[in-house]
Amino acid sequence: MKSVFITFDQAHHDNVTDALKSSLCRGYTLLTEVGGCGTNTGEPHLGSHAWPAMNEAIIAICDDERVQPLLDRLHKLDVDNPLLGLRAFVWTVEQTI
Repeated sequence: MKSVFITFDQAHHDNVTDALKSSLCRGYTLLTEVGGCGTNTGEPHLGSHAWPAMNEAIIAICDDERVQPLLDRLHKLDVDNPLLGLRAFVWTVEQTI
């Protein structure tokens, strides 16, 4: 199993959850109003007067074979909307209860 950590502009919410659904990655945890700043480009999303935008984050646990289709959908979403920002990171899940 893999854990996919996805951070994204709040405007991507419906598209990211649709990508999870169409990739058959049902179980996830949503973190709303997450602040942050991109690595190379883009404006900070800090929820402040100067930087009012905010991000969301999702941690999804998926079977290994479902990760690449999810990443492909997320990458297309990011390419189609480069000003919004979206990142995804994958870790191996060693144990669950």
